Amino acid sequence: MVAISSAVLTWARSQPDLLALVFAEQHITYKNLANRIQHTAGILHDLGINKGDTVALLMKNSVAFVELMLAISHIGAISLPINYRLSADEVEYIVDHANAQLICVDSIFVHNACGAPILEVSSAAQQDSRLLGKPTTIIEHPCHLEPQDTFRLMYTSGTTDRPKGVVHSYNNYYWKCLDHICVLGLAQDNKLLITGPLYHVGAFDLPGMAMLLVGGSIVILPEFDPEHVLSAIQTEDITGIWLAPIMLNRLLSFPQRDTYDTSSLKWAIGGGERTPIERIQAFQTLFSNGRYIDAYGLTETCSGDTMMEAGQELRKIGSAGRALPHVCLEICDENGQSLPNGQIGEICVSGPKVTLGYWRDVERTQASFFDHRFRSGDMGYLDDEGYLFLVDRKKDMVLSGGENIASSEVERVLYQIEGVQEAAVIGIPDPIWGERVVAVLVMDNEQTLSMNDIQAHCEGKLAKFKIPKQLLLTGSLPRNPSGKVLKRVLRDQLSKVTTTT
Repeated sequence: MVAISSAVLTWARSQPDLLALVFAEQHITYKNLANRIQHTAGILHDLGINKGDTVALLMKNSVAFVELMLAISHIGAISLPINYRLSADEVEYIVDHANAQLICVDSIFVHNACGAPILEVSSAAQQDSRLLGKPTTIIEHPCHLEPQDTFRLMYTSGTTDRPKGVVHSYNNYYWKCLDHICVLGLAQDNKLLITGPLYHVGAFDLPGMAMLLVGGSIVILPEFDPEHVLSAIQTEDITGIWLAPIMLNRLLSFPQRDTYDTSSLKWAIGGGERTPIERIQAFQTLFSNGRYIDAYGLTETCSGDTMMEAGQELRKIGSAGRALPHVCLEICDENGQSLPNGQIGEICVSGPKVTLGYWRDVERTQASFFDHRFRSGDMGYLDDEGYLFLVDRKKDMVLSGGENIASSEVERVLYQIEGVQEAAVIGIPDPIWGERVVAVLVMDNEQTLSMNDIQAHCEGKLAKFKIPKQLLLTGSLPRNPSGKVLKRVLRDQLSKVTTTT
């Protein structure tokens, strides 16, 4: 097994002038990137980092982030990307739990870097002198690795208390890359635009660094901005992109969206929630040569477990596509028994890209598996053609008057109301019904809506017990970095605010 830097070194030898990375004014060839990886690996070694050690990255998007990830792998160490939006206490917990020996930290986040020695870098610098200007003995060849060696730790946001450290082996990572290369047809003439945070699997893995395996190019933006995304697609001839749902919403509502030439875009990977047909149609209007690929995946599986096949977007509306070649999907009951097609149960995933477990957490690892099948916590079903349909997070199902209500079903109907930009449906405690259905909506251009409007629209489209009994209008929905709505946060907020009823 080889380090992920090996592909860069191979392309550097065979086609040194091939474009690898673009960031701001930097255009970095594979030869330049290989030199920078070998140099940075030497610096890490000088700081006492060896094979099996853990190095945290608390950084915004930059070339330095990619170089460090590749250099960490080059010497056989373990990378630990951390959400830079976390507090100092949260960062310290992760660094301590992962037993990190070093934190590579962006200058603007130094105040949050706790728990280990730091290497300060700058995401804003064109060429960070702290890395490239520091004398060292370069490490020319990558470290030898075994398939089950740990490549990366990814800490997922906790649903109750502390986050869990997902262990990604090299075996997991390369099988993920193979599936994405095959299904997306990745090739050397492709250009991927990364606009999500690199500490997240959506940006780094979907398909992310798989582009470097095929000799393609990656264009990185510091952060998401609709104008900058459309401009990059036009000027860099971008062929592919990953978009969280909120990113797609912002692109489609950007006033000047039609003034850009987006004809180069061939595909955009989305998902994270059921995509309304109106949003897919709007995407096809804006990106006339592109297709929107609904997908489903987990941090525990390096993301991207299913993808919608070309030409099926509207025929299979509401589906997240079919399993990738080396992914096995099963729908299981609460005892781990497989359910027949069409029956709703918990989505379970198995295959070579599924994590072996959580870092230093045997109890939660055991609770997350039925034998070899990872329990996603998501509810869904497979149709007779193998297409996956998401119903809800298991804990987000609303139980009202003894009836199970899928929030996504109610949200689909709410999205049909003119002016609704975002919709989330949750259940909150009710003394009579157990839980009552609450609609939380974001409206376009300060439009308003009443409960009477909601009830009139839903009449005849939903059973009466599914129609929202309470309404909250808000400016935005809380989301995690992959764009999924944080419904637990909404439930907490609703217990503290006065709502429209």
